[in-house]
Amino acid sequence: MPLQRLASLISWVVSPIVVAPAAYLVIILYGFTDDPARFRYLAVLFLASTIVPMLLVYGLKKIGKVSDYNITFREQRFLPLLVMVGVNLLGYEVMQQLDAPRIFTGILLFNAVNTVLILLITLQWKISIHLLTLASSIALVFLQFGAVAFWLLLLVPVLMWSRMYLKAHTFMQTLVGSVIGFLAIYAELKWWIGL
Repeated sequence: MPLQRLASLISWVVSPIVVAPAAYLVIILYGFTDDPARFRYLAVLFLASTIVPMLLVYGLKKIGKVSDYNITFREQRFLPLLVMVGVNLLGYEVMQQLDAPRIFTGILLFNAVNTVLILLITLQWKISIHLLTLASSIALVFLQFGAVAFWLLLLVPVLMWSRMYLKAHTFMQTLVGSVIGFLAIYAELKWWIGL
């Protein structure tokens, strides 16, 4: 079962709780080197994108509200997604209080908006949150650093293969997640930063 192990490894390494904070770290370390508050921004983003989601899913699994850490079943995604809307809106407010650059307030605001979109889609269909997060993280890096970020798009078909091989998603679920993830955050933040 080496392919099974490889697919599982890819799915965990290129997961939302790893990919989003990695993008935030790169943006803060290389794009905001002169901002003395940059590590405060990173802490807020890290809490909202990694720590709280991990604790939430762990707690929900512990009390039996979700069957596994990937929340495989569409019907079990509503509550964690709803909580994440609130977490991101709270993070947005904290960033506003820190007088953070607009890209960081925008990340949290549109994470909340896009989570509502995912919630609405989830009522009828299962979209790949793994691919949505990967693609939106690539869009963030592209917005900050330009075309060099397009090399990261090579991860998209690898993760698509992983999620399909594990039978977590169909091709369309991974493709739609990728397209919506990239286009939504790119358009939203381009508009938000330009205000």
